[in-house]
Amino acid sequence: MTPTHFSFSSAFMLGLMGLTFHRTHLLSALLCLEGMMLSLFIALALWALQLESTGFSTTPMLLLAFSACEASTGLALLVATARTHGSDSLKNLNLLQC
Repeated sequence: MTPTHFSFSSAFMLGLMGLTFHRTHLLSALLCLEGMMLSLFIALALWALQLESTGFSTTPMLLLAFSACEASTGLALLVATARTHGSDSLKNLNLLQC
């Protein structure tokens, strides 16, 4: 395993562990998701550069577009939650009360 592969896989796993074990606020969950997307983007970009193929060069840009959509949706939900519930704590959210 190369050091770059190890660093990106460990960054992804740290983001995943932060998402699963530290779920107190919606903002921290969104930051963990963005860290995971950033490590995936850099790993895919390096993979496309190593393959030197034009077919794989659009894959990182497509992932980046989906990541931007995910970030904007998450921030919109964060603002809506903060306005309706008063905080972004995930303990206050209950799907049965909607």
